[in-house]
Amino acid sequence: AAGDGAGSGAGGSPEAPAGGTGGGGWRRPHGPLQRYYGPSAAEAAEAAPDPTDINGPHFDPEVFMTKVRSECPLGQLLAREAALGREIRALDSDMQTLLYENYNKFISATDTIRKMKVDFRHMEAEMDDLAANMAAISASSARVSAALQDRHRRGAQLAGTGLGGGWPPGGRPGPPGPVSLSPVSPQGCRRCCGSCRRWWSRAARERVDRYLRALQTFFLGCLGDVRQALAAPRPPGKEGPGLPDLLATLAASVLGQLKAVLAYVQLFTARDVAFASLPYFKGEFCVAAVREGLVVAFVRWLCRTARGFADGPAERGAPAAPPALLLLLARLCLDYENSTISYILTLTDEQFPPQDCGPAVTPGPALCAEARAAAQRLLDHYVQVQGAAVAQMLRKSVETRDWLGTVEPRNVRAVMKRVVEDITAIDVQVGQLFEEGVRRAQSSDSSRRAFSVYSSSRAPGRYAPSYTPSAPMDTHLLSNIQKLFSERIDIFSPVEFNKVSVLTGIIKISLKTLLECVRLRTLGRFGLQQVQVDGHYLQLYLWRFASDERVVQGLLDEVAASAAHRCLDPVPMEHSVVELICERG
Repeated sequence: AAGDGAGSGAGGSPEAPAGGTGGGGWRRPHGPLQRYYGPSAAEAAEAAPDPTDINGPHFDPEVFMTKVRSECPLGQLLAREAALGREIRALDSDMQTLLYENYNKFISATDTIRKMKVDFRHMEAEMDDLAANMAAISASSARVSAALQDRHRRGAQLAGTGLGGGWPPGGRPGPPGPVSLSPVSPQGCRRCCGSCRRWWSRAARERVDRYLRALQTFFLGCLGDVRQALAAPRPPGKEGPGLPDLLATLAASVLGQLKAVLAYVQLFTARDVAFASLPYFKGEFCVAAVREGLVVAFVRWLCRTARGFADGPAERGAPAAPPALLLLLARLCLDYENSTISYILTLTDEQFPPQDCGPAVTPGPALCAEARAAAQRLLDHYVQVQGAAVAQMLRKSVETRDWLGTVEPRNVRAVMKRVVEDITAIDVQVGQLFEEGVRRAQSSDSSRRAFSVYSSSRAPGRYAPSYTPSAPMDTHLLSNIQKLFSERIDIFSPVEFNKVSVLTGIIKISLKTLLECVRLRTLGRFGLQQVQVDGHYLQLYLWRFASDERVVQGLLDEVAASAAHRCLDPVPMEHSVVELICERG
C-alpha cells in the first residue's frame, strides 16, 4: 500500500489502479463502504424492501437483471459495468488504507507488552488498553472484510450476466488484493511483534515481485511500440523516427520506469514509517529483495528477452524479428554493458545501502558480461540474417540462368546492382547505431584492380596464351597453388561492434554463397565472361565497405577460378571491354 499515494497513476506508478483519485493523500472510507453500514433504524423502518438495490440487504440478482435488461440501453449497461469495477477497486483501496492507518495500534500494542515487562504495577490497565486496541482493530477489519466479500460475491453473481466487476483483462497490475485480519484475543498478543514482522516482510517481497512483473510488462510494451514504428508504412517523402531516436526513447523509458519503481520501493525504508525500523528492512530487504530480486533480476531478464530474438524464433516457430530490431537491441545491450548497469547498481546501493555482513550480491562485471554476450549474439544474428537475404538473391540468379546457352554479355546483370544497393542501405542502417571501425589501408588502385579469371597473383596478359582448352590441367593446378598461398577466410566468425566489421561479415556470407553456387554449374564461353563482368562490378563497389579489400578480392578470385574450371570453352573477355561494360552499367 506504500506505493499508492500522491502522484501515482499511469504516468508515474508502474501499477496505476484504474479509477484512481488522482489527488494527494489517503482516501477516507466512503461510498460503498459507508453504504455497507446501512441506514439508520428510522430510515430502515420507513424504507420498503427493494430487491433491485445492489447495496441493500434484500438484493435479488435475477430481479435486478430483469429490470436492467428491460429498462437500460447497451451504453448504460456498459457504464454500469465500469461503475461496479470502480466500486470494487475503491473497497480494496479502503481496506489497504484501514490496514495502514491502524498499524500504529499494532506498534502501540508491542510497546505496551514491553512496558509490562518493566513495571508490573500497571499490568492490568495496560492489558485492558491492549485488549481494547486489538478489539477495535479486529472489529473494523471484520466489517471491512465482510463488506468486501459481500461486494465480491455480488459481483460474481453478476459476472455471468456480463455486469460483474473485476480487474481489466490485459491491463497493468492493480494494487494488492484485500487482506483479512482475524480477530485477535488478548492471549495472542504475545505473538503480535513476530507476526507483524513476518507479515510485513512477506508483504514487501510480494510487492517487489509485483513491481518486477510490472517492469517486464512495461519493457515488452515498449518493444511492441518499437516494432510497430519499424513496420509502419511511410508516405513518399516522409521519413519516420530513425533508429537513434527509437533507441533513445526505449532506453530512457525503461530507465525512467526502473527509477520510479525504486522510488516507490524506498517507501518501505522511509524514516516516518513505523515498520521500517524492523531489522529486515535495514538489511535483507535492501539486498535480497531490492538489489537482487528486483534490479539484478530485471536486467538479467531484459538480456535474456533481447537474446531470445536471436535464439528463439527457430526453436519456437515464431516469426523472425526484423533486422532493424536485432540491431537496436544489440546496441541497447551494449550500452547496458558500457554504462547503464553500473549506473543502475550505483543508484540502487545509494538508495538501499547494503550492510557489511549482509548476503552476497551479484558483482557488476558479471552482469555486464551477460549484457555483452547478449549484444554479441544479436549482432552475429543480424549479420547472418542480412547476409542470408543477399545470398538468396545471388543463389536464385545463378540457379535460374542458362550458363551454357547465354549470349555474349553486354551489361551487368540487374541482380548485381541490387546487391550493391542493398549493401549500401545496410551500411547506412548500421552506421546509425555503431561507430565506423578501422579499415586496413587500401592500395591506391583498389577500385581499378583487374578482375582475373586466373588468380589474384598473375596478370591476364602474361598467362592468357597458355590458358586454352588444350591444357586443362593448367587451370586446375594453378587454382590449387593459389589456395595454398592464399589467406584462409573465416566466413562465420564473430563480428566486432563497429560498422566495418558488420558489413565485412555480410559481404563474406554473400560472396561465399555465390562461390558455392558457381561451383555447381557448367558454363559456356559467354557464361564465363558474364561471371567475369559481374565479378568486376562487385569489386568496383564492395571493397569500400569491407575492413580489408583483400577479403573481397580473394573471394571474387575464387569465384572466377571456379567459373573457369567449370567452363567448357574458357576464353575470357578482354579486361578493357569488361571495364567499359561496368562503367556503362
